[in-house]
Amino acid sequence: MTAFWMPRIELERNGIGMSCNVMRAFYTAVLVGAVSPALAANVGHGEEVFRACAACHTEKPDALGPSLKGVIGRKAGALEDFRYSNPMKRANLVWDETNLREFIADPQAKVRGTRMPFGGLSEPADIDDVVAYIATLK
Repeated sequence: MTAFWMPRIELERNGIGMSCNVMRAFYTAVLVGAVSPALAANVGHGEEVFRACAACHTEKPDALGPSLKGVIGRKAGALEDFRYSNPMKRANLVWDETNLREFIADPQAKVRGTRMPFGGLSEPADIDDVVAYIATLK
């Protein structure tokens, strides 16, 4: 098997030559970030951004939004103790990280007619961070 070519940079340290494949490390970091945004997500920052969401999404019975505890893997509109809009009940989706990202970015585009009074987050990093934080809510 032939490895693809990448430039090598020679480094000098304490008089001993060391070979370091800087480009391979760079490409690996870029690919890992592109393939799995959650790996690069900042859960602490996601918690900060989520504070605005927590105004509605709480554990209280009279909350304006449903609890997001354990939402990953849950069918949309499935909590029995929350009154969902008909479009959310009919959405026929399961909340995974991809669906959450799309919904958080533009709720009306993902589920047209949802009652959620939120225009969405515009920064992809904020969205990734919030999704990573929501994933910790069990």
